[in-house]
Amino acid sequence: MKPEEAFGIVLKRARTNKGFSQEQLALSCDLDRTFISMLERGQRQPSLTTILAISSSLRTPADQLIKLTTDLIDENSQN
Repeated sequence: MKPEEAFGIVLKRARTNKGFSQEQLALSCDLDRTFISMLERGQRQPSLTTILAISSSLRTPADQLIKLTTDLIDENSQN
């Protein structure tokens, strides 16, 4: 699994767990909804600035998002 695919899965889980729509998250991060969609589908890689903005909006530490992403990559590489 590619890192951008894993991050997309983690982002979507975090967003839905917080009850945000893609549009709500995008507005709170000052990003475009289509960009959030592309991130969730693994079609774009987030910059550090984007990760920090998303983590702030979701009230989830950035390091937790990264850890969940690396855990998912590791889990899939073992299968």
